[in-house]
Amino acid sequence: MSEILIVEDKESLRHMLQLTLEHAGYKVSQARDAVEAAQVMAKEPTCLILTDLRMPKGSGLDVLRHAQQLNPEIVVIVMTAYGSVDEAVQAMKDGAYDFIQKPIDTRHLLLLIDRAFESIRLRTENLLLKEEYSTRYGFPRIIGESEGMKTVGRQLQQVAATEATVLLLGESGTGKEMFARAIHYLSQRKKGPFIALNCAALPENLIENELFGHEKGAYTGADSRRPGKFELARGGTIFLDEVGEIAFSVQAKLLRALQERTIMRVGGTADIPIDVRIVAATNKDLTADVTKKNFREDLYFRLAVFPITIPPLRERAGDIETLAKYFVERFSKEIRGKDITLSTEAIETLKTYSWPGNVRELENCIERACILCDGKTIKPSDLALSHRSTLVQNREKIDSFLNLSGTLEEVSNRFLALVQRKKIEQTLRECGFNKSKAAEALQISYKTLLTKIRELKID
Repeated sequence: MSEILIVEDKESLRHMLQLTLEHAGYKVSQARDAVEAAQVMAKEPTCLILTDLRMPKGSGLDVLRHAQQLNPEIVVIVMTAYGSVDEAVQAMKDGAYDFIQKPIDTRHLLLLIDRAFESIRLRTENLLLKEEYSTRYGFPRIIGESEGMKTVGRQLQQVAATEATVLLLGESGTGKEMFARAIHYLSQRKKGPFIALNCAALPENLIENELFGHEKGAYTGADSRRPGKFELARGGTIFLDEVGEIAFSVQAKLLRALQERTIMRVGGTADIPIDVRIVAATNKDLTADVTKKNFREDLYFRLAVFPITIPPLRERAGDIETLAKYFVERFSKEIRGKDITLSTEAIETLKTYSWPGNVRELENCIERACILCDGKTIKPSDLALSHRSTLVQNREKIDSFLNLSGTLEEVSNRFLALVQRKKIEQTLRECGFNKSKAAEALQISYKTLLTKIRELKID
């Protein structure tokens, strides 16, 4: 639902316009003059302003200028009486979208407003991929021309205008926090705070405190009341990264916050209402965790109202060159203070690499290459990808024979036995299968060695 501000000093006309627009499905606020309009704009998000030209306290031109200073994307339509059309034309020269003459024809007004919102939609349709918005508003630049990225871009724009909870899925390094920021800046909450919390970086006993805050005396060392991230993000967006790592004991409290829109501080007794939009992210398969009872099913469905999967870089190979050139442009100025380019051979090398670390790995690789480059052109040797490829291949070989099924204790015991077996066999060979020498080399007793040989079935 879009926000429209009506600025009109005549109460009867102001009330009629509000009823008309609300009946058409718009969210409407009102002000009696330019001064009051400035106050409303400072407190509430506004997409379109319908303002009278002549008012006792400031004119419609004053409203227009203030809106342009606050946000150039706000559309302003001026209402003018007969005889002041010249002023309306001047308002359009100054940046107003259009004007409408009094008495107001409501059908004409609704058509004009519909057309204005269509222009807003078209103007912001490619917002995710335009550099000028990144520079102008601090908007996170999302680069990519692949079909996968275009699909994600469309999904982001569709869901950003709503209050729906979003779950971002994808491998580590795909830039999920950047996408979360994009949702925030495309939403009506963009003037509010964006607060990110990495759930995997906090132990179980601290995550609840970070999310919900604590009261004075809640535990030893709690010398004062401290608000949590949900309170600090009021009016904005909270981003819960790696949400799958939240302890099961805390999941119930997070579910309550989503359902009831209230929280309770640690050590508190009163419910606190919250006003936040939640975007979560994970690189885990939460449905598998739900099946294993490691993640609450009801919480999963609350988080996954609108899931978006971010494709890994290997599935959007066509974007590698574009991303690499963007990072080179950025880092060459930061690190070297001059322009550096990628050689054709370096670009081909980048395209043939699998990028298991995704965009984050590519960014780090380019930053390092900008440091190593001894001229104005990055060569394949500056990328150091041959070493990375060897590491990846070795890791893939290891992963191919590792059996990770079962609980953590079961997996740990299985690998402990494997390592002990390999070490004992190697030591026995080095000692000519003399068990006394082998026990001494391993710094264990002879009896312990015999027990291990029997348990590990060493021939």
